[in-house]
Amino acid sequence: MITTIGVRDISRNINILQDYDYVNIEDKKTKEYKGLLISSKYADEIKDFLKKKLQVERQKELDEIMQFSGIASGDTHNMSVKEIKEKREI
Repeated sequence: MITTIGVRDISRNINILQDYDYVNIEDKKTKEYKGLLISSKYADEIKDFLKKKLQVERQKELDEIMQFSGIASGDTHNMSVKEIKEKREI
């Protein structure tokens, strides 16, 4: 089950969360979305998903940085990211 509740409702009665798979949290006054609470039975799956997603994002950033890593010293000579990585590993 899914529901949307306010921040104040959680602080008043934390037991309200037990009946739901996930709960959208919003500020009832401003209608601003604050976040999401997930049932403990799904927590490990969500953690694994987020871990994999963050690893992919970090690898993309690293690839972008590595592409320009040797430009300042001139040792890349128009090499691809893969070639630069191989050279750095040696």
